[in-house]
Amino acid sequence: MTGWDDMVRAGKPKGTDPPRLRRTDPSSPGDARTRPAQSVPPSVWVLPDPSVADPDGVVGVGADLSTSTLVEAYRSGIFPWPHPGVPLPWFCPDPRGILSPATLRVTRSLRQRLRSCGWTATVDTAFERVMSACTVDRGDEGTWITPSMIRAYRRLHDIGWAHSVEIWDGSDLVGGLYGVQVGAVFTGESMFHRATDASKVALVELLRRFDEAGGRFVDVQVVTPHLASLGAVALPRDRYLEQLADLRDHDVRMLTSPLPVARLVPIIGP
Repeated sequence: MTGWDDMVRAGKPKGTDPPRLRRTDPSSPGDARTRPAQSVPPSVWVLPDPSVADPDGVVGVGADLSTSTLVEAYRSGIFPWPHPGVPLPWFCPDPRGILSPATLRVTRSLRQRLRSCGWTATVDTAFERVMSACTVDRGDEGTWITPSMIRAYRRLHDIGWAHSVEIWDGSDLVGGLYGVQVGAVFTGESMFHRATDASKVALVELLRRFDEAGGRFVDVQVVTPHLASLGAVALPRDRYLEQLADLRDHDVRMLTSPLPVARLVPIIGP
C-alpha cells in the first residue's frame, strides 16, 4: 500500500422545511437548478494513480480533506473512507459499482409505495441534515462520517460540488442521500431512511433528475447485495476511469424544484 504522506508535496497545505410544492416544467428556463461547480486551486498533494491500488482498493493514506484535495481526488476516481485508528485511507476499488436508469430494478412494492405515500422530493434543501441523518440513522455503518467529513463535504456543497436529495412527508425529513458530482458522474456517498423505502425513493429520484439533466450514471463505489438488488452492476476500474475522464467536465445541473414522488411511477414501470 502506498503511503500518501510519503508522496511529493506540491506546496504548503492550506432543519429547514421543504418549499411549497408547485408545478414545474423541466424545460422551463425559470426552474431553479443546482449551482455550477466552482473552480478550486490545485491540490497541494500529488495524488497517486488509481491503478496502484492494493487488492482492497486502497491507493494511499494521509493528506487532508480540503476542497482542493477532495475535488482532485473525485475527478481522479478516488474517494476517502475513514477507518478508526489509521491515517485517512483513499480508495479506488476494482471493480467499481455503477447504477443507471437503464439498469435500475424497482419492485412492485416500491411502485405501490410511490403511488400512495404522498411524499415530496427536493434537491439541496437540507444537505447537512441529510449528512447528519446518515451518521445517526445508520449506526455503526455511519461512523466513518466523522465531524471533519461533515465539515469538508458541507464546504463542497457550498461551492457546488456536493449535492443532496431529500424525501419529505409533510415537513418531516424521512429519507435522503448525498454525494459528489463530477460532471456527468454522481458518486453516491451514503443514504438513510426513517420511513420504509424512503432511501430507495431518494435513489430513484436522483437517477431521474440526474438523467433529465444529462448525467450518465451514479457511482455507488462498491456493489453490495442491497445495491445489486436495485440494479447496480460492476464495471472494471480501468473502464470506469476512462468513462470518468470523458464525462467529468460536462455541465450537468439538476432541477432543485420540489416534486411529488408519485410522478416516478410511470417512469419505472406499471
